[in-house]
Amino acid sequence: MQNKNIIFQDLGEIAYGDAWAYQDKLFNQIIEKKIANRTAEQPVSTENYLLFCQHPHVYTLGKSGDAEHLLIGQERLEQIGATYFKINRGGDITYHGPGQLVGYPIIDLDNFFTDIHKYLRFIEEAIILTLNDYGLKAGRIEGLTGVWIENRKICAIGVRSSRWVTMHGFALNVNTNLDYFGYIVPCGIQDKAVTSLVKELGRAVSMEEVAEKIRKHFATLFEASIV
Repeated sequence: MQNKNIIFQDLGEIAYGDAWAYQDKLFNQIIEKKIANRTAEQPVSTENYLLFCQHPHVYTLGKSGDAEHLLIGQERLEQIGATYFKINRGGDITYHGPGQLVGYPIIDLDNFFTDIHKYLRFIEEAIILTLNDYGLKAGRIEGLTGVWIENRKICAIGVRSSRWVTMHGFALNVNTNLDYFGYIVPCGIQDKAVTSLVKELGRAVSMEEVAEKIRKHFATLFEASIV
């Protein structure tokens, strides 16, 4: 039985480790329910979640990433008030921090479609449509995940999936301090810059407004109800 409702939760500003643990809890609960459904006389539907938050300064390295793409050591990390995590999503190193809208869809793709590439494209498309709402022409670069304005990356995407259940997600630079990207090779890409919505527009933008636009486009693309 497909469940096309997505439960939305705004976690506010939350430490990266706490958000990861919460994601992992929801992720495993859905997987356990799917396993139990195999032998249940009356299978039950699985939940879907969309978590939004912001993190204090943190660098995260995906399982396929290169640790040398973090260009500073522990002492400098402490000086700039940042932490560092090796995590189980795809992709290389990225930065999260205040002013960046981070989204974690924990979705059972059996409720929608079982195609991880389509899933990634839908996340990208929700961001692209949101940026279009602000008059910005955003798009993709062939062979690279994420959303770009010309050769400037504005949104990083990295996910994990197991049994068609997803976790991790996207990080959109809204009014992010871009100086923090100077301590890494963002996403392992040497010759590209990073940018933010505020930098591109040259004016302030409401995080709440951006979040609402992303939720709307996400619901439309997935033909879902966000509750």
